[in-house]
Amino acid sequence: MNNANRRLAAIQRTLAAVKSWNRILVLPDDARVDISQVANAAQPTEVAIDGKVVGLYRTLPRSLALVISAIGTPHEKSADHVPKFPLLEILAPASVDANAPATISIPDLWAIVYTLHTVYHSQETIPIVLSPTIKNAAELSTYLLTSGLARKRHTLPEDAISSASEPEHFLIRQTFWQGAGTISYHTRGWLRGHLAHMASAPVPYTQSFTRTSLVIAGHPLRPTKPREGEVIYRRYIPSLGQMLEFTYFDLDLEGARPTVECDGERVSPHLAAFHRWHNSDHVNRGWGERGPMEKHRAYVRALMADPSTLPVIMSWDGELMGYCEMVWIKENHVAPYVPGGAWDYDRGLHVLVGEEKFRGIHRSKAWFSAIHHCLFLQDARTERVIGEPKAANAAVIKLSEAVAMNVNTLFDFPYKRSAMTWLPRERFFRYDVLAFAEDTDTPPDGIPRK
Repeated sequence: MNNANRRLAAIQRTLAAVKSWNRILVLPDDARVDISQVANAAQPTEVAIDGKVVGLYRTLPRSLALVISAIGTPHEKSADHVPKFPLLEILAPASVDANAPATISIPDLWAIVYTLHTVYHSQETIPIVLSPTIKNAAELSTYLLTSGLARKRHTLPEDAISSASEPEHFLIRQTFWQGAGTISYHTRGWLRGHLAHMASAPVPYTQSFTRTSLVIAGHPLRPTKPREGEVIYRRYIPSLGQMLEFTYFDLDLEGARPTVECDGERVSPHLAAFHRWHNSDHVNRGWGERGPMEKHRAYVRALMADPSTLPVIMSWDGELMGYCEMVWIKENHVAPYVPGGAWDYDRGLHVLVGEEKFRGIHRSKAWFSAIHHCLFLQDARTERVIGEPKAANAAVIKLSEAVAMNVNTLFDFPYKRSAMTWLPRERFFRYDVLAFAEDTDTPPDGIPRK
């Protein structure tokens, strides 16, 4: 009997030692991020990247609010309208394993912050402290504050010195999704390759000019384009468990890369999909570009030569699903209709979903918000994205509102009546638009609608 009890106890200890893990993210560099399941909130949650624990976090028994405008006023102590959130402590792997590192690398800390903004995506701020047992805590604090990923509590100038010495930091959702702490710090950010490089050193302002049959406009010189077939943006959508990827169009006229058979000739997979999509009734109703392969080849070639337009293929886990044209508004034919005039760095888009299995509101919100995310990340001077769907297209207008756009006005092109939709940068990043931590149709401001 005693032997049986001992065996049972041994089995129970073994089972207790086996952790359960939840997949939270796949980073843009394909690293897998998992967190451990914990029995109660007092236990630290482990964050593992590709199976290796890189840090932990746990909830401390107090909550903090980031009060800003009330500081220095009679309302400073009664600003209860500002939400309080539980304080989290970040720990190094050595806190649970003496043989593990007592430090956290900068790329791994960003991944931990990404995890927190996914798990606690509804919070505008996440109060944290870096455990004093982290050997490079000072370096990590400098990184968080210098990059803009976090800030200290707001103070009057005379209190700034005391605030700087306090251990609490507030992670800011708004700055995180704007790419804080990525470019120039590590290569795990959502922008990839050429676009990441250009975002790190935007083309300084100098005037250029466009003259076409539709446009006569002065505007800033636009950045050079990526290589054909280069991935420009990647983001994992947790609620779908898939990686969304944007790739600069690969026309591949020389056949230097693998080709596919389409209409009796060998062409790039991008051109074959583009041709097939435009000859479908669903896409042709919106775009009106049905035609032979040569027409579509010439269409894309012209866009690739146009500095104002970035033709992009969209995919889910590498499977092609749609097409997007990312445009600069000032040299676009919509510019004369913009109330007050187009600004130098306004962006716009034209988009289609070619594969029927990838339609649906939740997927649409994911890729539509991702396009706007990509546009804002490319240049910090872009303050708004402007759309111009048909005024009668209720589905697209509903989708636009779901990612925090608003209908600014109605106007008439020579060939259609359009709704002009606007998305200000501040609103897009202020709202909870990008986490997609669960499958939900809650509006981006978090307020359920009837």
